[in-house]
Amino acid sequence: MDVNQVLEGTLSPDAAIRQNAESQLTQASEADFVSFSHPEGYPSGYLTILAQELANEQAQSHIRTAAALALKNAFSAREYARLRQVQERWLTQVDPNIKIQIKTLALETLSSPDARAGNAAAQFIASIAAIEIPRQMWPQLMGQLVQNVGEGPDHQKQASLTTLGFICDTDEPELRESLAQHSNAILTAVVQGARKEETNDDVRNAAISALSDSLEFVRTNFENEGERNYIMQVICEATQATDNRIQQGAYGCLNRIMGLYYDKMRFYMEKALFGLTIQGMKSEEEDVAKLAVEFWCTVCEEEISIEDDNSQAQAEGSTELREYFNFARVATQEVVPVLLELLAKQDEDAADDEYNISRAAYQCLQLWAQTVGSAVVPPVLAFVEKNLRSEDWHYRDAAVSAFGAIMEGPEEKMLDPLIKQALPVLIGMMDDQILQVKDSAAYALGRICESSAESIDATVHLPTLILALFNGLSSHPKMASSCCWALMNLADRFAGEPGCATNPLSPHFQNSVTHLLQVTERHDADNQLRTAAYEVLNAFVTNAASDSIGCVGTLSNVILERLEKTITLQHQVVSVEDKLTLEEMQTSLTSVVMAIIQRLEAEIKPQGDRIMAILLQLLNSVGGKSSVPDTVFAAIGALANSLEEDFIKYMDAFVPYLYNALGNQEEPALCSMAIGLVSDVTRSMGEKVQPWCDSFMNYLLNNLRSQALGNQFKPAILQCFGDIAQAIGGHFETYLPVVAQVLQQAASIPVGSEVTYEMLDYIVSLREGIMDAWDGAIVAMKSSGKTQQLVPYVQSIFELLHAVWMESSRTEALLRSSLGVVGDLADAFPHGEFAEFYRADWLTAMAREVRSNREFQARTQDTARWAREQIKRQIGRHILSRPRPSARTFCLSSQERVVAKQQQSMNES
Repeated sequence: MDVNQVLEGTLSPDAAIRQNAESQLTQASEADFVSFSHPEGYPSGYLTILAQELANEQAQSHIRTAAALALKNAFSAREYARLRQVQERWLTQVDPNIKIQIKTLALETLSSPDARAGNAAAQFIASIAAIEIPRQMWPQLMGQLVQNVGEGPDHQKQASLTTLGFICDTDEPELRESLAQHSNAILTAVVQGARKEETNDDVRNAAISALSDSLEFVRTNFENEGERNYIMQVICEATQATDNRIQQGAYGCLNRIMGLYYDKMRFYMEKALFGLTIQGMKSEEEDVAKLAVEFWCTVCEEEISIEDDNSQAQAEGSTELREYFNFARVATQEVVPVLLELLAKQDEDAADDEYNISRAAYQCLQLWAQTVGSAVVPPVLAFVEKNLRSEDWHYRDAAVSAFGAIMEGPEEKMLDPLIKQALPVLIGMMDDQILQVKDSAAYALGRICESSAESIDATVHLPTLILALFNGLSSHPKMASSCCWALMNLADRFAGEPGCATNPLSPHFQNSVTHLLQVTERHDADNQLRTAAYEVLNAFVTNAASDSIGCVGTLSNVILERLEKTITLQHQVVSVEDKLTLEEMQTSLTSVVMAIIQRLEAEIKPQGDRIMAILLQLLNSVGGKSSVPDTVFAAIGALANSLEEDFIKYMDAFVPYLYNALGNQEEPALCSMAIGLVSDVTRSMGEKVQPWCDSFMNYLLNNLRSQALGNQFKPAILQCFGDIAQAIGGHFETYLPVVAQVLQQAASIPVGSEVTYEMLDYIVSLREGIMDAWDGAIVAMKSSGKTQQLVPYVQSIFELLHAVWMESSRTEALLRSSLGVVGDLADAFPHGEFAEFYRADWLTAMAREVRSNREFQARTQDTARWAREQIKRQIGRHILSRPRPSARTFCLSSQERVVAKQQQSMNES
């Protein structure tokens, strides 16, 4: 096999040739790195021959680049487990002498006059550095790169700086920690290359890019005032470079510095950054201007975060507050007018997801309003009044957008009269001749409906507002998302209390539904418009008052007919586009069915047979890798919640689909939906679900042990155990030993000092699942008189409770579920069998603190209050004369709470 031919093939535009070449590379890599023969005939290892081609100055540039890419891919992977596997291969399977040879060849390539080869080698070197630097295995690398930048020709400087950037651009905690130890070497190289004295713009650009990537690892240097001043001087000078790439990189550095070192920025803001960033915002180069705008976005985000942190610290009685300099407030009169002018630089041909200078300015203005509050209103209001009726549509549009952007932040008493005055004007601008202005008006109305809805008068504004938004929805697909978002916010605003007899939407409900159904049937309606209209229909159904229930029932027939028709269209699909369109339609219609079920609740029962038949047909007709089953399962879950025990009539027909989804680990989203559906069905059917529980438990336990499914599935599975236990009561005795073992193993995962944020979130959610599972098991055993089955596990439960209390990362939900377990366990053993555990001071402190925390929800405080009473009862300080509800009552939704209370009454009787 000729390595050059294979590498050439990996770059082929022919997919078959490319895939075949990539397959050959993969096979060679997996075969202990010895599957190639050199063109000259002598055998060599996979890594060595690729490294030789990378360093071969006679080879073509694209071949050398392909060799570097293949080398990099041998030691990098997106999945963490695979990454560790390939990195371990370098550590254990490659001879040390071969490693030295390969690394030497790669470093030699950095000095190649072929810039493409040098930059490609940088990626490979970074992949090996990620393995070796944390293990102190390549101590000479940083010194070599610094030397290259200081002494080498320009192309070597650039490639070496690019290498540093790739190495520093990492999320690996171990590598990041190791890089901090090399901060002096990193800074020496990148600052030297980034200085204004560097005459080669390519070198300077690579240095600025590497500096941006390394800023997080040079904290020690940044703490030193002299070094910090020099770094800031180099970056500020780079904002004045003639090369736009260098300017962009410099402003990017300033963004990162503001996010990392806000507390060190007061001096530099006063001396340089204030003026430099305003100058950058006015740059004719859009990419430079966007990054300068983003600098102020970072300022606002930091100051919002600092205010939140300080408020929380003060609420907790702490005097250690973060420094806050009010950069945004001080700069309001200078920066906001520039942002307003940039709003008028719209690109009418821009795609909806394109991020241009106008949209950057809008985002910054939103953040500014949230940061400085009412202080943003005067300059914005002056701009709006000046330009709202401008003949130049760019400024009309900017005025409308600016008004919508400041709806969150300023005081309500300041905004309210302004909104009331502006609403008729904005509604009128929904008829503007320019589409972009109409769309911005719709979006501004949506912002008002979302953030300042109390200013909308149902009598004065609502009729014309709804009419204008529906007209906008019908006028052009580009306006669909803005109009629909405004209508959904409007529906939420005027919904009234759940179950209310009437609300302001009622007089408009039938016409709104009719209008939406017409929009979805338009011959020119694309997927975006159709989907948006169905989402609005969902919002109106969800927020329908009782006097609109009849309309909702009528709507159900229309939607079910449409859904039935889509099943017959399955045979007419001839292209991928047809398939996506059909699936989008089926998903939207099924979502409306679910909303109707949830709104009608038990009144959906007469339609139950028809709904279930259609949903089962959908599951039977759609192919694999489809998004439709997810929504169908959600609708079936809603139907089960509404029908409760009556859902049993559909179980035999439905469970094969549920089992298939539970076992489908290749489609994690569908599997996750199925796990949630098991919880819905068991909670709804109660003890009648018991015949299917053996299969449910087997699938759930298999998924818990699976390596294919991520950790995020485990908390939901544990919660599902609790729901099954609560549903089948004493029958759960069969599963208790194996579930208890699983819960004890899960509880043993420690929260170490070096745990990542992602891992910490996982452990917290896992503990919530453990507590929910224990709570369900406790209630189940108590209700059936089998509490002795719990005795072997009580000590481990209290050990976990103590661990939860000792962790600073505990959440409200975890504390609530933990105290639920405390209370239910006490209720299960009312004669003080475990009083010794309940005498622990930390347990009383836990209940007292949660009960008194005013930031917690009422149901959390209720759970804590009840748990506190149960603790007193256990240790004999207080005798309760009346029965108390289960802790799970406090943790359920209002509908489920009624069911739980009924079950509790039955148990006590």
